[in-house]
Amino acid sequence: MICPKCQSSNISKNGVKRGKQNHICKDCGRQFIDVYSPTGYPEEVKRHCLHLYVEGNGFRRIERLTGVCHNTVINWVKAAAKSLPQDPDYEEIPEVSQVDELQTYVGKKNIKSGSGPL
Repeated sequence: MICPKCQSSNISKNGVKRGKQNHICKDCGRQFIDVYSPTGYPEEVKRHCLHLYVEGNGFRRIERLTGVCHNTVINWVKAAAKSLPQDPDYEEIPEVSQVDELQTYVGKKNIKSGSGPL
């Protein structure tokens, strides 16, 4: 066993914490355990949450479905967005495109009488 801080082999056991054997370095005083368990969610859970997001589910709904905190899902989406290219590669302009209809009203309000637009 070697100390992770000073690389000394002068260590001794120092009790059990959360079911794992704790060690202490006699040279530098650093406390550590034998093996650290991996933290975080498995990669398949991350992919599933990102898939649900792409399918149109909101962050809170993903949280309810998977049990993963919505803030964690937001951070995963941000990290995935950073890995995408900034500008899409358009080699050719399509001949046919589709535009959704959007109806707006532009006009003046009759402020003096308060009766609405003309």
